[in-house]
Amino acid sequence: MIAAMIPTATLSPPRAADLLAWYDRHARRLPWRTAPAERRTGVKPDPYRVWLSEIMLQQTNVTTVKPYFEAFLGQWPTVADLAAASTEDVMKAWAGLGYYSRARNLKACADTVVRDHGGRFPETSAGLRELPGIGAYTSAAIAAIAHDEPAAVVDGNVERVLSRVFAVETTLPAAKKEIAALQAQLTPQARAGDYAQAMMDLGATICSPKRPACSLCPWEMACVAHANGTEELHPRKAAKTDRPERAGAAFVAIRSDGAILLRKRPERGLLGGMTEVPGSEWIQGAKTAHGTEAAPLAADWQRVAAPVIHVFTHFRLTLDVWHARLPDAHPAPGDSWWASAIDLPHEALPSVMKKAIEAAVPGATRKRK
Repeated sequence: MIAAMIPTATLSPPRAADLLAWYDRHARRLPWRTAPAERRTGVKPDPYRVWLSEIMLQQTNVTTVKPYFEAFLGQWPTVADLAAASTEDVMKAWAGLGYYSRARNLKACADTVVRDHGGRFPETSAGLRELPGIGAYTSAAIAAIAHDEPAAVVDGNVERVLSRVFAVETTLPAAKKEIAALQAQLTPQARAGDYAQAMMDLGATICSPKRPACSLCPWEMACVAHANGTEELHPRKAAKTDRPERAGAAFVAIRSDGAILLRKRPERGLLGGMTEVPGSEWIQGAKTAHGTEAAPLAADWQRVAAPVIHVFTHFRLTLDVWHARLPDAHPAPGDSWWASAIDLPHEALPSVMKKAIEAAVPGATRKRK
Protein backbone atom coordinates (compact mmCIF):
# COMPACT_ATOMS: atom_id res chain seq x y z
CA MET A 1 0.00 0.00 0.00
CA ILE A 2 1.58 3.32 -1.12
CA ALA A 3 0.98 6.69 0.52
CA ALA A 4 -0.73 9.27 -1.72
CA MET A 5 0.29 12.55 -0.09
CA ILE A 6 2.24 13.64 -3.20
CA PRO A 7 2.10 12.71 -6.87
CA THR A 8 4.63 9.86 -6.92
CA ALA A 9 5.03 10.29 -10.68
CA THR A 10 7.04 13.43 -10.00
CA LEU A 11 9.74 11.40 -8.23
CA SER A 12 12.62 9.62 -9.91
CA PRO A 13 12.31 5.83 -9.57
CA PRO A 14 14.93 4.17 -7.36
CA ARG A 15 17.68 2.66 -9.51
CA ALA A 16 20.11 -0.06 -8.49
CA ALA A 17 22.82 1.70 -10.50
CA ASP A 18 22.62 4.80 -8.30
CA LEU A 19 22.88 2.71 -5.14
CA LEU A 20 25.83 0.72 -6.51
CA ALA A 21 27.68 3.92 -7.47
CA TRP A 22 27.22 5.11 -3.88
CA TYR A 23 28.38 1.75 -2.54
CA ASP A 24 31.53 1.83 -4.66
CA ARG A 25 32.54 5.01 -2.82
CA HIS A 26 31.19 4.34 0.68
CA ALA A 27 31.14 0.56 1.31
CA ARG A 28 31.92 -0.34 4.91
CA ARG A 29 35.12 -2.27 5.52
CA LEU A 30 34.12 -5.48 7.27
CA PRO A 31 36.33 -8.49 8.05
CA TRP A 32 34.07 -10.88 6.13
CA ARG A 33 33.50 -8.63 3.11
CA THR A 34 35.20 -8.58 -0.29
CA ALA A 35 35.33 -4.89 -1.24
CA PRO A 36 33.70 -3.83 -4.53
CA ALA A 37 37.08 -2.84 -6.00
CA GLU A 38 38.43 -6.32 -5.21
CA ARG A 39 35.41 -7.99 -6.80
CA ARG A 40 35.98 -6.00 -10.00
CA THR A 41 39.49 -7.48 -10.22
CA GLY A 42 38.08 -11.01 -10.00
CA VAL A 43 38.52 -11.67 -6.26
CA LYS A 44 35.63 -13.89 -5.16
CA PRO A 45 34.14 -13.83 -1.67
CA ASP A 46 34.85 -16.84 0.54
CA PRO A 47 31.50 -18.63 1.05
CA TYR A 48 32.68 -19.85 4.47
CA ARG A 49 33.28 -16.29 5.66
CA VAL A 50 30.00 -15.10 4.18
CA TRP A 51 28.06 -17.94 5.82
CA LEU A 52 29.76 -17.52 9.20
CA SER A 53 29.13 -13.76 9.23
CA GLU A 54 25.49 -14.11 8.20
CA ILE A 55 24.78 -16.64 10.95
CA MET A 56 26.47 -14.44 13.54
CA LEU A 57 24.69 -11.30 12.35
CA GLN A 58 21.23 -12.79 12.88
CA GLN A 59 19.68 -10.76 15.73
CA THR A 60 23.14 -9.26 16.49
CA ASN A 61 24.83 -6.03 15.40
CA VAL A 62 28.07 -5.64 13.45
CA THR A 63 30.04 -4.14 16.34
CA THR A 64 29.29 -7.14 18.56
CA VAL A 65 29.96 -9.69 15.83
CA LYS A 66 33.38 -8.46 14.63
CA PRO A 67 35.51 -9.83 17.50
CA TYR A 68 33.59 -13.13 17.56
CA PHE A 69 34.01 -13.52 13.81
CA GLU A 70 37.74 -12.87 13.97
CA ALA A 71 38.14 -15.24 16.94
CA PHE A 72 36.27 -18.02 15.10
CA LEU A 73 38.41 -17.55 11.99
CA GLY A 74 41.55 -17.63 14.09
CA GLN A 75 40.49 -20.88 15.71
CA TRP A 76 38.75 -22.50 12.72
CA PRO A 77 39.99 -20.95 9.43
CA THR A 78 37.96 -23.29 7.21
CA VAL A 79 34.65 -25.11 7.34
CA ALA A 80 36.60 -28.38 7.63
CA ASP A 81 38.34 -27.03 10.76
CA LEU A 82 34.99 -26.09 12.26
CA ALA A 83 33.51 -29.50 11.45
CA ALA A 84 36.45 -31.15 13.23
CA ALA A 85 35.88 -29.06 16.38
CA SER A 86 33.91 -30.34 19.34
CA THR A 87 30.43 -28.96 19.92
CA GLU A 88 31.53 -27.96 23.42
CA ASP A 89 34.37 -25.81 22.06
CA VAL A 90 32.05 -24.15 19.54
CA MET A 91 29.54 -23.35 22.29
CA LYS A 92 32.29 -21.88 24.44
CA ALA A 93 33.49 -19.67 21.59
CA TRP A 94 29.90 -18.56 20.92
CA ALA A 95 29.13 -17.71 24.56
CA GLY A 96 27.89 -14.13 24.83
CA LEU A 97 26.48 -13.86 21.30
CA GLY A 98 23.05 -15.13 22.37
CA TYR A 99 20.43 -17.09 20.40
CA TYR A 100 22.40 -20.25 21.08
CA SER A 101 20.51 -22.46 18.67
CA ARG A 102 22.56 -20.64 16.02
CA ALA A 103 25.75 -22.15 17.45
CA ARG A 104 24.32 -25.67 17.44
CA ASN A 105 23.10 -25.21 13.87
CA LEU A 106 26.47 -23.71 12.91
CA LYS A 107 28.24 -26.88 13.96
CA ALA A 108 25.61 -29.10 12.33
CA CYS A 109 25.88 -27.12 9.10
CA ALA A 110 29.68 -27.37 9.03
CA ASP A 111 29.40 -31.12 9.60
CA THR A 112 26.91 -31.44 6.73
CA VAL A 113 28.96 -29.36 4.28
CA VAL A 114 32.06 -31.46 4.94
CA ARG A 115 30.29 -34.83 5.05
CA ASP A 116 27.80 -34.39 2.19
CA HIS A 117 29.30 -31.66 -0.02
CA GLY A 118 33.03 -32.27 0.08
CA GLY A 119 33.66 -29.16 2.13
CA ARG A 120 32.07 -26.81 -0.45
CA PHE A 121 28.91 -24.82 0.20
CA PRO A 122 26.15 -25.13 -2.42
CA GLU A 123 26.19 -22.16 -4.80
CA THR A 124 22.43 -21.59 -5.09
CA SER A 125 19.93 -20.30 -2.56
CA ALA A 126 17.85 -23.45 -3.12
CA GLY A 127 20.82 -25.68 -2.32
CA LEU A 128 21.82 -23.62 0.69
CA ARG A 129 18.32 -23.87 2.17
CA GLU A 130 18.81 -27.61 2.53
CA LEU A 131 21.56 -27.05 5.12
CA PRO A 132 20.90 -26.92 8.88
CA GLY A 133 20.21 -23.46 10.27
CA ILE A 134 19.88 -21.73 6.88
CA GLY A 135 16.50 -20.19 6.13
CA ALA A 136 15.11 -18.01 3.37
CA TYR A 137 16.99 -14.83 4.26
CA THR A 138 20.36 -16.46 4.98
CA SER A 139 20.29 -18.62 1.85
CA ALA A 140 19.48 -15.58 -0.30
CA ALA A 141 22.20 -13.50 1.35
CA ILE A 142 24.92 -16.15 0.94
CA ALA A 143 23.94 -16.94 -2.65
CA ALA A 144 23.88 -13.26 -3.59
CA ILE A 145 27.03 -12.15 -1.76
CA ALA A 146 29.18 -15.21 -2.48
CA HIS A 147 27.90 -16.13 -5.95
CA ASP A 148 26.02 -13.07 -7.31
CA GLU A 149 22.73 -14.94 -7.56
CA PRO A 150 20.08 -12.22 -8.08
CA ALA A 151 18.19 -13.27 -4.95
CA ALA A 152 16.02 -10.77 -3.06
CA VAL A 153 17.86 -10.23 0.24
CA VAL A 154 15.71 -8.60 2.92
CA ASP A 155 16.93 -7.90 6.46
CA GLY A 156 15.83 -5.23 8.92
CA ASN A 157 17.88 -2.55 7.20
CA VAL A 158 16.35 -3.37 3.83
CA GLU A 159 12.85 -3.33 5.31
CA ARG A 160 13.46 0.16 6.67
CA VAL A 161 14.93 1.52 3.42
CA LEU A 162 12.25 0.18 1.12
CA SER A 163 9.36 0.96 3.45
CA ARG A 164 10.53 4.59 3.25
CA VAL A 165 11.39 4.73 -0.44
CA PHE A 166 7.94 3.39 -1.34
CA ALA A 167 6.10 4.73 1.75
CA VAL A 168 4.74 1.28 2.56
CA GLU A 169 1.75 1.74 4.86
CA THR A 170 1.23 -1.91 5.78
CA THR A 171 2.56 -2.61 9.26
CA LEU A 172 5.34 -5.07 9.96
CA PRO A 173 5.47 -8.04 10.06
CA ALA A 174 2.54 -8.18 7.62
CA ALA A 175 4.51 -5.96 5.19
CA LYS A 176 7.37 -8.46 4.79
CA LYS A 177 5.99 -10.07 1.62
CA GLU A 178 5.27 -6.67 0.09
CA ILE A 179 8.78 -5.44 0.81
CA ALA A 180 10.34 -8.67 -0.47
CA ALA A 181 8.46 -8.20 -3.76
CA LEU A 182 9.80 -4.65 -4.07
CA GLN A 183 13.33 -5.88 -3.39
CA ALA A 184 12.97 -8.57 -6.04
CA GLN A 185 11.96 -5.92 -8.58
CA LEU A 186 14.98 -3.76 -7.77
CA THR A 187 17.66 -6.47 -7.49
CA PRO A 188 19.87 -6.32 -10.61
CA GLN A 189 21.01 -9.36 -12.56
CA ALA A 190 24.61 -8.14 -12.40
CA ARG A 191 26.42 -7.31 -9.13
CA ALA A 192 23.61 -8.79 -7.04
CA GLY A 193 26.00 -9.38 -4.12
CA ASP A 194 27.22 -5.79 -4.08
CA TYR A 195 23.63 -4.58 -4.37
CA ALA A 196 22.54 -6.68 -1.36
CA GLN A 197 25.40 -5.34 0.74
CA ALA A 198 24.78 -1.79 -0.48
CA MET A 199 21.21 -1.99 0.78
CA MET A 200 22.46 -3.22 4.16
CA ASP A 201 25.02 -0.40 4.34
CA LEU A 202 22.47 2.22 3.32
CA GLY A 203 20.17 1.19 6.15
CA ALA A 204 22.99 0.91 8.67
CA THR A 205 24.74 4.20 7.92
CA ILE A 206 22.32 6.61 6.18
CA CYS A 207 18.71 5.43 6.46
CA SER A 208 18.89 5.01 10.23
CA PRO A 209 15.80 4.48 12.43
CA LYS A 210 16.03 8.01 13.85
CA ARG A 211 17.19 11.14 12.03
CA PRO A 212 18.17 9.55 8.72
CA ALA A 213 20.79 11.50 6.76
CA CYS A 214 18.57 11.90 3.71
CA SER A 215 20.78 14.54 2.05
CA LEU A 216 23.53 11.90 1.72
CA CYS A 217 21.26 9.18 0.35
CA PRO A 218 21.61 8.12 -3.30
CA TRP A 219 17.85 7.57 -3.41
CA GLU A 220 16.88 10.90 -1.83
CA MET A 221 15.03 12.02 -4.94
CA ALA A 222 13.24 8.69 -5.24
CA CYS A 223 12.00 8.39 -1.65
CA VAL A 224 8.27 8.94 -1.18
CA ALA A 225 8.53 9.13 2.62
CA HIS A 226 11.27 11.79 2.34
CA ALA A 227 9.15 13.82 -0.07
CA ASN A 228 6.27 13.61 2.41
CA GLY A 229 8.46 14.35 5.44
CA THR A 230 7.40 11.06 7.04
CA GLU A 231 10.72 9.20 7.08
CA GLU A 232 10.65 8.42 10.80
CA LEU A 233 7.09 7.10 10.58
CA HIS A 234 8.28 4.19 8.44
CA PRO A 235 8.39 1.27 8.65
CA ARG A 236 4.94 1.09 10.18
CA LYS A 237 4.88 -1.30 13.10
CA ALA A 238 2.05 -3.08 14.84
CA ALA A 239 1.41 -2.03 18.43
CA LYS A 240 3.70 -3.78 20.88
CA THR A 241 2.29 -6.21 23.40
CA ASP A 242 3.60 -6.53 26.93
CA ARG A 243 6.44 -9.03 27.26
CA PRO A 244 5.45 -11.96 29.52
CA GLU A 245 7.18 -12.33 32.90
CA ARG A 246 9.04 -15.33 34.28
CA ALA A 247 10.95 -15.77 37.53
CA GLY A 248 13.47 -18.18 38.93
CA ALA A 249 16.38 -18.62 41.31
CA ALA A 250 20.10 -19.06 40.55
CA PHE A 251 22.53 -20.56 43.07
CA VAL A 252 26.18 -19.50 42.93
CA ALA A 253 28.22 -21.89 45.05
CA ILE A 254 31.80 -20.67 45.60
CA ARG A 255 34.60 -22.81 46.99
CA SER A 256 37.25 -21.16 49.13
CA ASP A 257 39.73 -21.50 46.23
CA GLY A 258 37.41 -19.43 43.98
CA ALA A 259 35.93 -22.29 41.95
CA ILE A 260 32.24 -22.02 41.09
CA LEU A 261 29.74 -24.85 40.71
CA LEU A 262 28.39 -25.30 37.18
CA ARG A 263 26.27 -27.72 35.22
CA LYS A 264 25.12 -28.20 31.64
CA ARG A 265 21.62 -27.32 30.47
CA PRO A 266 19.59 -29.91 28.52
CA GLU A 267 20.49 -30.07 24.82
CA ARG A 268 16.97 -29.15 23.75
CA GLY A 269 15.14 -25.98 24.66
CA LEU A 270 16.18 -22.44 25.52
CA LEU A 271 19.96 -22.07 25.92
CA GLY A 272 20.24 -25.76 25.09
CA GLY A 273 23.64 -27.29 25.74
CA MET A 274 24.99 -24.16 27.40
CA THR A 275 26.57 -23.99 30.86
CA GLU A 276 24.73 -22.57 33.86
CA VAL A 277 24.87 -22.23 37.60
CA PRO A 278 22.30 -24.53 39.24
CA GLY A 279 18.88 -23.00 39.58
CA SER A 280 15.14 -23.48 39.74
CA GLU A 281 12.65 -23.71 36.91
CA TRP A 282 11.62 -20.38 35.44
CA ILE A 283 8.00 -19.91 36.47
CA GLN A 284 5.71 -18.29 33.92
CA GLY A 285 3.63 -15.32 35.04
CA ALA A 286 5.69 -14.73 38.18
CA LYS A 287 7.86 -11.72 39.02
CA THR A 288 9.57 -13.21 42.06
CA ALA A 289 10.88 -16.71 42.75
CA HIS A 290 10.64 -18.87 45.85
CA GLY A 291 13.45 -19.49 48.32
CA THR A 292 16.19 -22.10 48.39
CA GLU A 293 14.05 -25.16 47.65
CA ALA A 294 15.92 -25.79 44.39
CA ALA A 295 19.42 -25.29 45.85
CA PRO A 296 21.86 -27.91 44.51
CA LEU A 297 23.34 -28.71 47.94
CA ALA A 298 22.99 -27.86 51.62
CA ALA A 299 24.77 -24.63 52.53
CA ASP A 300 24.30 -21.27 54.22
CA TRP A 301 22.66 -19.60 51.24
CA GLN A 302 22.47 -15.81 51.25
CA ARG A 303 20.37 -13.88 48.78
CA VAL A 304 21.95 -11.07 46.76
CA ALA A 305 20.10 -7.85 47.49
CA ALA A 306 19.04 -7.01 43.93
CA PRO A 307 17.69 -9.65 41.52
CA VAL A 308 19.11 -10.09 38.03
CA ILE A 309 16.85 -8.95 35.19
CA HIS A 310 17.39 -10.42 31.74
CA VAL A 311 15.20 -9.79 28.71
CA PHE A 312 14.82 -12.60 26.20
CA THR A 313 13.03 -12.19 22.87
CA HIS A 314 9.74 -13.56 24.16
CA PHE A 315 9.82 -12.91 27.92
CA ARG A 316 11.41 -10.98 30.75
CA LEU A 317 13.19 -13.00 33.42
CA THR A 318 13.74 -12.03 37.04
CA LEU A 319 16.35 -14.19 38.80
CA ASP A 320 16.85 -14.17 42.55
CA VAL A 321 20.54 -14.91 43.04
CA TRP A 322 21.71 -16.88 46.09
CA HIS A 323 25.35 -17.47 47.00
CA ALA A 324 27.16 -19.68 49.49
CA ARG A 325 30.79 -20.34 50.47
CA LEU A 326 32.02 -23.92 50.68
CA PRO A 327 35.34 -25.58 51.61
CA ASP A 328 37.84 -26.72 48.95
CA ALA A 329 37.12 -30.40 49.49
CA HIS A 330 33.36 -30.11 49.00
CA PRO A 331 32.28 -32.58 46.26
CA ALA A 332 30.19 -31.48 43.31
CA PRO A 333 26.77 -33.09 42.77
CA GLY A 334 26.72 -35.79 40.11
CA ASP A 335 25.48 -33.56 37.28
CA SER A 336 27.83 -30.67 38.08
CA TRP A 337 31.51 -29.69 38.24
CA TRP A 338 33.69 -27.06 39.85
CA ALA A 339 35.11 -24.50 37.39
CA SER A 340 38.29 -22.83 38.62
CA ALA A 341 38.65 -19.05 38.62
CA ILE A 342 40.98 -19.38 35.61
CA ASP A 343 38.66 -21.67 33.63
CA LEU A 344 35.37 -19.94 34.45
CA PRO A 345 35.63 -17.11 31.86
CA HIS A 346 36.13 -19.74 29.13
CA GLU A 347 33.03 -21.77 29.98
CA ALA A 348 30.01 -21.68 27.62
CA LEU A 349 28.08 -19.30 29.86
CA PRO A 350 25.19 -17.37 28.30
CA SER A 351 24.81 -13.72 29.26
CA VAL A 352 22.08 -14.35 31.82
CA MET A 353 24.34 -16.77 33.72
CA LYS A 354 27.26 -14.38 33.58
CA LYS A 355 24.98 -11.76 35.12
CA ALA A 356 23.99 -14.14 37.92
CA ILE A 357 27.62 -15.02 38.72
CA GLU A 358 28.71 -11.38 38.55
CA ALA A 359 25.95 -10.44 40.99
CA ALA A 360 27.47 -12.82 43.53
CA VAL A 361 31.17 -12.59 42.60
CA PRO A 362 31.97 -9.36 40.73
CA GLY A 363 34.64 -9.82 38.08
CA ALA A 364 34.52 -13.61 38.12
CA THR A 365 33.57 -14.06 34.46
CA ARG A 366 36.06 -11.59 33.01
CA LYS A 367 38.88 -13.14 31.02
CA ARG A 368 42.33 -12.81 32.52
CA LYS A 369 45.04 -11.33 30.31
